[in-house]
Amino acid sequence: MLTIRLPRIGSVAAWRSEARRLAAAGVAAEHVRWTQDAENDLFARDDAPRGNPVEIRLSKQALFDIESSLYHRDPERFARAYALVLRLGRGEIRWGDRADDMLRKLLHQRKEVGRDIHKMHAFVRFNELTEPGANRRAFAAWFEPDNPIVEAAATFFAKRFGDMDWVIATPYLTARFIGGELAFEETVDNARPTEDASHDLWRTYYANIFNPARLMPEAMRSEMPKKYWKNLPEARLIPELIRTAPARAAEMQAKLPSIPPAFAAKAGVTRSPMPQDLTPDTFKQHLDACTRCPIGCRATQAVAGQGPLTARVMVVGEQPGDAEDLAGKPFVGPAGVLFNECASRAGLRRAETYVTNAVKHFKFTPRGKRRIHQRPDAGEIEICSWWLDLEREWVKPKLILAMGATAAQSLTGSSKNITSRRGSIEATPDGTPVLLTTHPSYLLRLPDTGAREAAQRQFEADLREASAYLR
Repeated sequence: MLTIRLPRIGSVAAWRSEARRLAAAGVAAEHVRWTQDAENDLFARDDAPRGNPVEIRLSKQALFDIESSLYHRDPERFARAYALVLRLGRGEIRWGDRADDMLRKLLHQRKEVGRDIHKMHAFVRFNELTEPGANRRAFAAWFEPDNPIVEAAATFFAKRFGDMDWVIATPYLTARFIGGELAFEETVDNARPTEDASHDLWRTYYANIFNPARLMPEAMRSEMPKKYWKNLPEARLIPELIRTAPARAAEMQAKLPSIPPAFAAKAGVTRSPMPQDLTPDTFKQHLDACTRCPIGCRATQAVAGQGPLTARVMVVGEQPGDAEDLAGKPFVGPAGVLFNECASRAGLRRAETYVTNAVKHFKFTPRGKRRIHQRPDAGEIEICSWWLDLEREWVKPKLILAMGATAAQSLTGSSKNITSRRGSIEATPDGTPVLLTTHPSYLLRLPDTGAREAAQRQFEADLREASAYLR
């Protein structure tokens, strides 16, 4: 049997070179013994029977998985990887087929290696060893991974800590980064570096960021297994932090201030009494000054309702759009133009209706030079219902035409299934009839011409029903 001795440092690159050479020579997997031991083998040979050459062509994913698995501690990993590349080269298996025992084993070990590398990146703790007057700070760390992963994991530290010299020793190999050069050597001294003052600082930081109210011991032990604790400076704090967590969480809860309703907290609401001098003449002035929710702080101006206070029909939309925000008048943008056209054909004279919105300021997201409409949330709708209720009190309409989900939410308390509710008459809490219909902006968004024309016919039918209340 041909014996291939791989070095302990650079073993993956050496395996790759030997595997290509042997495959090109047609050497079967069962005729090769892979080892990293230096002892003499009485049965070792310098040659092996040759067969048909095998051309090795691997995908990037296959090459990554195979070479990652070679950082596992399993002594059979090199032989398994060589056997697999021969089978792949002959087309006997397809990469990723977990029904194959050999491939499934390799992929499982690749996953274990990846998990081990992640733990090393997370749990290495450096001790400072900088000599007085040195040009670069120097650090050392001891880590005990499950597998010989130092060569695969060390490049992460070289990129992150490139401005300092450091050494990371493990039971397998030691990585040295001195003067910007990364090198590896076999570990000869298993002594751990002594702690320095930075560990006390780290423990103070860890204790202060530890949140007892979110303690999940099982999840903590899963992410940070106990086998790593002996090399973590903060580990000595963990048992006491866990023991005192319930009492500390209760103390934190007792010190919490009382909070407003959830929707108010989300909207940043400032509860303030309604102005006492509100009249139809001062309505716009007070509306412009409203900062009870964040929308009012960003819009150009508020948009009050428009129309006679003696109107028998009140039309309520969602909120001002970009054009309305700039003009200070309701329904003057594209949706307003479409509403006017449909209302005219339906016999609903706008001059005889009071037109307003459920929300009085324009909510938007900036995108370049454009302002993209955003739908108001439930909290913002409820806050703005103060102003809409005041308009309803002044107008006292016989019917309210609610256009869209936001208007339905404000007037009936529900915005669900607006398309199926369209054309029905519901009521406000005080009993005012509410005729539900779609918003004209919905018609403008429909891409299909046939669907748009059908929806517009339904919309005009609702407007005709509303116009009956004018007579």
